[in-house]
Amino acid sequence: MSACQPGFFERLVAWQRACGRHDLPWQGTRDPYRVWLSEIMLQQTQVATARRYYETFLARFPDVRALAAAPLDEVLAAWSGLGYYRRARLLHAAARQVVEQLGARFPQDFDGWRALPGVGDSTAAAIAAFCHGQPVSILDGNVRRVLQRWSGVAGTEATPRALWRRAQALLPPQPPAEAMAAYTQGLMDLGATVCTPRQPRCAVCPLRADCAAHAGAVPLAATSAPRRTPRRVEAWWLPLWVRADGALWLQRRPARGIWGGLWAPPVLVGTEGEQALRAALAGPPARPARWLPPVAHALTHRELRLHRVQVGFSAEGETPPPGPGVQPDQGAWWAPSAALALGLPAPVRAWLADTAPASRMSSSR
Repeated sequence: MSACQPGFFERLVAWQRACGRHDLPWQGTRDPYRVWLSEIMLQQTQVATARRYYETFLARFPDVRALAAAPLDEVLAAWSGLGYYRRARLLHAAARQVVEQLGARFPQDFDGWRALPGVGDSTAAAIAAFCHGQPVSILDGNVRRVLQRWSGVAGTEATPRALWRRAQALLPPQPPAEAMAAYTQGLMDLGATVCTPRQPRCAVCPLRADCAAHAGAVPLAATSAPRRTPRRVEAWWLPLWVRADGALWLQRRPARGIWGGLWAPPVLVGTEGEQALRAALAGPPARPARWLPPVAHALTHRELRLHRVQVGFSAEGETPPPGPGVQPDQGAWWAPSAALALGLPAPVRAWLADTAPASRMSSSR
């Protein structure tokens, strides 16, 4: 089937305006800051989750200057619970680049956006289409599925580069800016609400008349990747050091790996974690310890069972030993109330929220 099938663009624009989503908090604006923030939040995150954070994040950082001026810890704290924290670090780095190198003026085209940290091809295309009406197609996972099913391509024709060329060929030479925005949103809406990985709603699809998958030329499920079963692993805090005045010991985690750049107690995953924890508890010196119930925490491809032991640490002027992969100067004592303002993994934040009201608050970092 020809990639230049007449009417593809027009049908999708008309469908989006009549049947697409129009209640998302980041819609109805061409403000580059708001569109950029929404696109970064939506990377590997469901719409329902992103919308819970979007308005709160904007209230805290209303423009790119505010975001660039904020400490990274404050940005990570606002991102806490959204996951994939590398996005927040790159968002902050990009904001500083826009302010320091571009005078707080955002790029005006795909190439300019693509040059910013954390902005890939599809994200740059979405911002360029929504904010500037530039005729460049997005190609996220939903759009790849729509194009593969509609066109019936497979093999080497279904590579990201080949699909992007096919997506570009579907665009008119000079579409109006409003139509380009509706088309881009329509691609997202169609893949998210109609052309879904399982049980697509072909009866209401505006492309079904010439869709290869609907005609039976290709299986509807052919483009659906099998879901990975999360791997269950044991994880151990090493341990939860708590000082007599209520302060607790947290360390900034390495940038790479689980909870990169966040503050947390030292942690090890796997059987070596239990061995290291018991060695720390054996002393010397002997310290009072209280075993807390383990908690479950789900990541994208792992289900953690976190074992926690709260251990008293009374020596003034001393610091606990660093955790694996952490430099000694990356740790500090924090009062629970002050620690809640940091970028924290969700299970640590939940534990501290329960701890803070009952702790003595006289100590800070």
